[in-house]
Amino acid sequence: MLKLDFHPAGRHFLQIPGPSPVPDRILRAMSYPTIDHRGPEFGALGLQVLAGIKKIFKTEQPVVIYPASGTGAWEAALTNTLSPGDHVLMYETGHFATLWKKMAEALGLKPEFLGLPGIEGWRRGVQADMIEARLREDSGHGIKAVCVVHNETSTGVTSNIAAVRKAIDAAGHPALLLVDTISGLASADYRHDEWGVDVTVSGSQKGLMLPPGISFNAVSKKALEASKSARLPKAFWGWHEIIEMNATGYWPYTPNTNLLYGLAEALDMILGEGLDNTFARHQRLAAACRKAVTAWGLEITCQEQAVYSPVLTGVMMPEGVDADAVRKIIYDNFDMSLGTGLGKLKGKMFRIGHLGEANDLTLMATLAGCEMGLKLAGVPLAGSGVQAAMDVLAAQKQKPALKAA
Repeated sequence: MLKLDFHPAGRHFLQIPGPSPVPDRILRAMSYPTIDHRGPEFGALGLQVLAGIKKIFKTEQPVVIYPASGTGAWEAALTNTLSPGDHVLMYETGHFATLWKKMAEALGLKPEFLGLPGIEGWRRGVQADMIEARLREDSGHGIKAVCVVHNETSTGVTSNIAAVRKAIDAAGHPALLLVDTISGLASADYRHDEWGVDVTVSGSQKGLMLPPGISFNAVSKKALEASKSARLPKAFWGWHEIIEMNATGYWPYTPNTNLLYGLAEALDMILGEGLDNTFARHQRLAAACRKAVTAWGLEITCQEQAVYSPVLTGVMMPEGVDADAVRKIIYDNFDMSLGTGLGKLKGKMFRIGHLGEANDLTLMATLAGCEMGLKLAGVPLAGSGVQAAMDVLAAQKQKPALKAA
């Protein structure tokens, strides 16, 4: 047997930006006995989660739930809306935008990558003006879709999706807008309907606090209409049969029953807290984390304050310091996992996740582990990030009046 969750004392700190720690009450919900996925109990469960997930996406339109990872939902978004050889405009914000482009190529599409050059392009959000300018050039409307990543997990940048929609409209272009919010959903404000998104892609293992294994497509009326003429091969990913059976709470194939138990519990937790409160909590923790990084005298990966992510913070290492070696020291000494740098940023930075079931003390313990590990690694620090973060968090707490004894 593999030795999983084997720790001498305490719990492992999983502080990567997804999969995020799964709360105990969700784990307990997932342990319920598996039921007949064609029986009446399951139909009630299906209707419950399908209604609840719409509230998370802020949509009145269908949300298709797949037993798959977010990568599957990427493929579903492309195959349901596009045809072989279609020209797709994709914006490069980081590693995951790059992977989505590679998938588009593998499916026989013709993606065009737009973005700022080099590593610096990965440290900024989507430049909507560049999308607008490119679409204005496309007078023949050969570009069929614009694909962007909302929260780029590899960098800690949350792009302005409303601005992208505005750019497409300003160009008078009919292209579909496809958005990946795999790491943003339920942690960063997202509005599928209001922002005019045609297909939103997401997954279970980030802000929804579930294990990997569920993915989503939120689908606009325009996207559903486009799917009628889309000719990329699809069977498992096809929307129409799923949406038809979802009307009564069922799926055309065997769904992941126990993960749907967990999803029902996650929806209760998030909607019980209130989406706005959830977003505010993530913003507060992110602000404290960034304050710690600047107090250490280190650079935040994201270079635009307006698009700082509430989900994670990327920490750049000084020249000559291997970020993965620092991560290993922290893991070996403090039993804490941090996110590695990906793609162009490999070895140059690490990522601190502060999403899902995270609170003030979760963050403070995480930052303490980072600070001790940075010191053990010999990284010169300008000051205490732990103290700086505590000051941010404590300043936002209500101070009760002390009564005389």
